[in-house]
Amino acid sequence: MRKNSCLLALVMLFAVLFTAQAQGQKKYEVYSVGFYNLENLFDTIHDNGKNDYEFLPDGANKWGTLKYTNKLKNMATVLNEMGTDVLPAGMAAVGVSEIENSRVLEDLVKHEVLAPRGWDFIHIEGPDRRGVDCALLYNPKLFKPINSKLAPYTTVDNDTTYKTRGFLIVSGEMGGEVVHIIVNHWPSRYAKSPARERAGVLVKELKDSIMATMPDTKVLIMGDMNDDPDNKSMKTCLGAVREKEEIKAASDLYNPWWNILRKKGMGTLKYKGKWNLFDQVVVSGNLLGADRSTLKLYKTEIFSRGYMFQQEGRYKGNTKRTHAGGVWLNGYSDHLPVIVYLIKEAK
Repeated sequence: MRKNSCLLALVMLFAVLFTAQAQGQKKYEVYSVGFYNLENLFDTIHDNGKNDYEFLPDGANKWGTLKYTNKLKNMATVLNEMGTDVLPAGMAAVGVSEIENSRVLEDLVKHEVLAPRGWDFIHIEGPDRRGVDCALLYNPKLFKPINSKLAPYTTVDNDTTYKTRGFLIVSGEMGGEVVHIIVNHWPSRYAKSPARERAGVLVKELKDSIMATMPDTKVLIMGDMNDDPDNKSMKTCLGAVREKEEIKAASDLYNPWWNILRKKGMGTLKYKGKWNLFDQVVVSGNLLGADRSTLKLYKTEIFSRGYMFQQEGRYKGNTKRTHAGGVWLNGYSDHLPVIVYLIKEAK
């Protein structure tokens, strides 16, 4: 464990010095925060009250030990490599979705591929009928949680029969500052757009409430929104703008992924040959600007490796899923992860 801690200190120093060389003589700390939809990370055990039957050994997907252990390895491999093109120390925090319970998260962070990172997680069981939740994985050396809660998704008419994923809110310390991370997985495209627009309204209310009581805190809103940056749920209901110049206040929201999709044509999942960018990390306005005495947005990344894509056949170039067409592909996810890098002058 001591050897791993020394190695982490060395790679963090390397990252600081590398950044300092690129920026001049000043030294900087860089932190990576991201999101990844793990696409149905289920264990092989039935959870009472949850519709997880297709992910059981005798279920439709024949989800036994072999498939589960391979899924864990694949997810651990991606998570372990995320952010390492910039920071060998890897991620400070990663929001995840489509995880069944705390058991799968425990198995994930203890997997031999990921265990050397020393990660921990925050998960609160939610009401989703299928049994999938959001969680936050984090490196306790780089992000120190303070509080967490699950805010419910509520319909306009308070329909208590509509049960879906809530919004995981985690406050913590990063780089000596308090940041709030809100992890989302908004209603799927099987639901009509007003369901996601409602999510946008609710999350904006959560953000406004947080920043009303802590105006200096930095807020990162991340998740699989099941909408693109220019859909109404994101641009109007959440209020995340396209250009930095549109930010007028610390509590305004900037969406760096809008131009990545519409100008660069890049995305995080493909449908019928077209890229969408449903996976996003939106940042509060006080994460923008040239003053790096506090944490600021440095750069963004859609993380990918060749092994995460199908290499041949009809769907060559698409993300390599766990299952497709009823066939087990031993893949990763139908989504690609996204990362934002935050920078701060070292003291």
